[in-house]
Amino acid sequence: MSSQAGRPPVWSYWLVLPLFIVFWGVFAWHLESPLLPGPLQVLETLMREARGGQLWFHLGATLARVAVAFTLAMLLGTFIGIVMGRSRTANALFDPMLVLLLNLPALVTIILMYVWFGLVEAAAVMAVVINKIPNVAVTVREGARSLDYRLEQMATVYGFTRWQRLREVWVPQLFPYLMAATRGGLSLIWKIVLVVELLGRSSGVGFQLHLAFQVFDVASILAYSLAFITVVQLIELGLLQPVERRANRWRQPEQAHA
Repeated sequence: MSSQAGRPPVWSYWLVLPLFIVFWGVFAWHLESPLLPGPLQVLETLMREARGGQLWFHLGATLARVAVAFTLAMLLGTFIGIVMGRSRTANALFDPMLVLLLNLPALVTIILMYVWFGLVEAAAVMAVVINKIPNVAVTVREGARSLDYRLEQMATVYGFTRWQRLREVWVPQLFPYLMAATRGGLSLIWKIVLVVELLGRSSGVGFQLHLAFQVFDVASILAYSLAFITVVQLIELGLLQPVERRANRWRQPEQAHA
């Protein structure tokens, strides 16, 4: 009950955004400029692109690149992070390279991949993966360092196999760090994929934004941006948050007694 006391009313979450849309519409109507179309014009553009199939094609291309790059970055970054977190020697060897990659601008990586491998799909995905791996590795490394040694001893006493140790001991403790890497990874990968598409692909939301920019079609820029943001929010609300709540259910009784 105490956890509910400090929460704001539900309506407060749905106040600022509608007011912003109203303000946007009034300001666009008053300005009467093609550089700032109103909400209805953007919605009409969005519906036109959806009916013509272009919206779904380019959204699908972007989502496919995001899915491949995210999966590879999470797998490789998690492996590197666990190794560096559990081995001081490995951490000393690879930490300078990790710092270098963390500070390497994403634009430089994208350009290098396209110059070295050409304007191909593999180069686009590699550029995104290389930019994301260091972030995942750093986050998971901190989780691997904080693993409870007493649980490790328990697993040894009970003769856990490597798979049992991973599933029953490591993953539950690493889960908050993996979720942090997942959310941070998606927010970063979305942005990098758009730049990759803008610079060197012939499909995707980034490519469409590039075409719209060339003719100053602000309505199309906002329409594709709105569709993109909607997909990201659906993934966050429909997938990531339910998974996180389900995995953290064991914490609820403890919080209730706090």
